[in-house]
Amino acid sequence: MTGPRGGRAHADYRLYLVTDPVMTAEHGLVRTVLEAVEGGVTLVQLRDTGVDDDEFVRIGRALHTALAGRVPLIVNDRVHLVPEIGAEGAHVGQGDLPIDEARTLLGPDRLLGLSVQTTRHLEVAQALGEDLIDYVGIGPVWDTATKPDAARAGGPERTAAVAAASPWPSVAIGGISLNRVRRVRATGVDGISVVSAICGRPSPRDAAAALLAAWTS
Repeated sequence: MTGPRGGRAHADYRLYLVTDPVMTAEHGLVRTVLEAVEGGVTLVQLRDTGVDDDEFVRIGRALHTALAGRVPLIVNDRVHLVPEIGAEGAHVGQGDLPIDEARTLLGPDRLLGLSVQTTRHLEVAQALGEDLIDYVGIGPVWDTATKPDAARAGGPERTAAVAAASPWPSVAIGGISLNRVRRVRATGVDGISVVSAICGRPSPRDAAAALLAAWTS
């Protein structure tokens, strides 16, 4: 694997939190995320498909201000809103904005991630330019209810194959619970990305701490 591209800062991919507006409603988005960061979350992605751009920017700015640079904030899909929010980067899927266009919008200094399911997806991204993105999200590993339109689960075996072929750091996502962390780490990825394993727990701080401990033990 290679390091960060261009002048972009290094990111710690060990415990990557993706937010969910329903699951964070009980404690509130900002409080949930801040507690999770206190517990060990190393990277946060803001995902909310149910609000318009204006509301998304409002939410994003509030969260970015609260994080105060402790961990990078990544914006899901809405690459064009990253500068308004002040976020450190964006993440796109296979059906979202192409990575060359996303990089043009982001400029050279922000992080960009790409969701992949197969080694073919890696090959297509490499053909556009390895310097365009900083990491890949591989998944879903297992079926997940947090993203109804997710691709078919590939299991740890496919995750391992894609991670081994990736020239970029990789995180695994999809159905990752505390008791599956070590199985995922054995695939060779650089971290885990979770939603319900933190957002849906009574204590986001404790949930994050347990996940990170399982990853590093």
